[in-house]
Amino acid sequence: MRYAYLGPEGTFTEAALRTLQPEAPESARIPYAGVDAVFAAIRRGDADGGTVPLENSVEGGVTATIAELINGEPLLIAAEVALPVEFTLFARGGATVADVKRIATHPHALAQCRGWLARRLPDAEVFTVSSTAAAAQSVAEPGSPYDAAICARIAGERNGLHALAEGVGDRDDAATRFIHLMRPQALPEPTGSDRTSLVAFLSDDHPGALVELLNQFAVRGVNLTRLESRPTGDGLGRYCFCLDADGHVADPAVGEALMGLRRLCKEVRFLGSYPRADADTELTPFMPSRGTTSADFYEAQEWLARIRAGEVG
Repeated sequence: MRYAYLGPEGTFTEAALRTLQPEAPESARIPYAGVDAVFAAIRRGDADGGTVPLENSVEGGVTATIAELINGEPLLIAAEVALPVEFTLFARGGATVADVKRIATHPHALAQCRGWLARRLPDAEVFTVSSTAAAAQSVAEPGSPYDAAICARIAGERNGLHALAEGVGDRDDAATRFIHLMRPQALPEPTGSDRTSLVAFLSDDHPGALVELLNQFAVRGVNLTRLESRPTGDGLGRYCFCLDADGHVADPAVGEALMGLRRLCKEVRFLGSYPRADADTELTPFMPSRGTTSADFYEAQEWLARIRAGEVG
């Protein structure tokens, strides 16, 4: 098996892939320069699966990943993992914090470190690159235009850099959610703690269109954990909606909600049902309302079947 991930070596995405596929040998993990390249490798068959970041607890959704999920040949999310994210300021040997004038990092890392930079390095220029590991690589190169990189500890150490400051993020509870993608295949069996992801394209723009979409989940007691609007590319004001819902498509409530969406929407892109993995945060458990448990749905289905068979009552 070959697994693609957002590279180069030393990214948080590599750490996520190691968590999701712990048995994969080093030679099976293949770094790619961009999220789009990871998707392309899976779609071509050059990789059997791939790991990319989807959202961050501070910065929100990763635009490149969401765009690829919406467009192109469909892929399925087979698994997910949420990892705590901690950044370190690395430089070449002999440098001090006072020497740092130009910093390289990834846009999402920058968003999580702005406060620290404003306090400690207010006059430094910050430049964004394709990944935090690429930032570390660039700083390590001879004649680099950058004095330091904000990156993961593993990236700085792999490139022979010296840590100037640890924990440079503005929040110590930041986490990033990563997804593992595969070409369409049989879905995993429900575990009782699953997530279903999809993209809904509205048929037309009219008052209450989004409410109609959301009601498909609300009336069936299905909890939504993420809702994000994205432009379809068909013109200004044209949006689709990326959703994550508690439950598995095999659950009757989730299945009925998806059927309701299919009746309402121009298109519904199913992205997968897979075991859920939340970050280490205290979440208020969702409690199904009366009449919305799987047992309730099965009982109602059996009752309707009896009615259709000619039974009374």
